[in-house]
Amino acid sequence: MAIHPTAAVDPAAVIGQNVEIGPYAVVEKNCVIGDNCWIDAHAKVCEYTTVGAGSRIYYGALVGTEPQDHRFKPGIVSYTLIGKNAVIREYVTIHRSPFEGKTTVIGDGTLLMAFVHIGHDAQIGNYVTIANQTAVSGHVIIEDGAVLSGYVLIHQFCRIGKLAMIGGRTILTQDVPPYCMLAENCRVCGPNVVGMRRAGLDSDARLAIRKAIKSYFFKDLNGSNALAEIEKDTLTPEVEHFVEFIRSSERGIMAGESELAGFLFDEEL
Repeated sequence: MAIHPTAAVDPAAVIGQNVEIGPYAVVEKNCVIGDNCWIDAHAKVCEYTTVGAGSRIYYGALVGTEPQDHRFKPGIVSYTLIGKNAVIREYVTIHRSPFEGKTTVIGDGTLLMAFVHIGHDAQIGNYVTIANQTAVSGHVIIEDGAVLSGYVLIHQFCRIGKLAMIGGRTILTQDVPPYCMLAENCRVCGPNVVGMRRAGLDSDARLAIRKAIKSYFFKDLNGSNALAEIEKDTLTPEVEHFVEFIRSSERGIMAGESELAGFLFDEEL
């Protein structure tokens, strides 16, 4: 364990083995830092935060601080959980919940690039990538493997499905289903074929989800009729998740746009 002499580490914090903490970094009380973590200079890990083994927190990041919410009252005990092998780059901000006992979660292997903001009560899945300057509001849910480009703005309570790909400079006010690609015009333009392939989905699985996305967004059907058409076929696990995600949406689903759909649907499996 290597803790720089200028670092301020509360004696009540639990520090694992082989942890490095840089100059002027701060680790407050009631924190747990897992084995093999690295915390850069001037980073701050705030009270009630747990950081999983192997995670890296870069210069100036603020992890687990009090939320920007009028409902928060001093003395409320709420939590921030950072998974294993997460990477939190420069000046990222992550806020804990304003509600007693609630938790903001960042999953295993997730990469938050510089200046990303994660609002209170957000639930970020495993192996999510969020690029620079993206702002994730409170209560947002992002499922495993999703990729968000830079300068994305996400409204409170929105959901982004598994392996979805979100284009840069987009504004999300509704949910984006799993396996979909959202273009810079803020419209779903087809399946995230490259992401599905990289995740190891076989050609049959990719074909089934691509067909479901085409039926829902690009056949001029209303939502209920589109889901009925999708359910005429035997559903793969991926399509089942796609359908259930849409059925459980409370904010509604971002609209589709066919301008780029031909290119994406013609792409090789």
